[in-house]
Amino acid sequence: MVRVAVDLNRCQGYAQCAFLAPEIFVMHGEEALLYDPEADEEQREKLAQAAAACPVRAILVDAVDEPAEAVAGAR
Repeated sequence: MVRVAVDLNRCQGYAQCAFLAPEIFVMHGEEALLYDPEADEEQREKLAQAAAACPVRAILVDAVDEPAEAVAGAR
């Protein structure tokens, strides 16, 4: 899982993220951004591109390790 955080105070609604990763980011109206804070690992490259394309650097993408009990339960 990949954790996504957007500083909505910094976001200016340029929508580069919504263009590059529409599965995660959606513009609601002209300025409001909606996003999924937990994305699949397969989305990591698109998320990295979206974060890099943000003109105001409002997007943070971080990996989340599986909890130990979830990993142990999968065996």
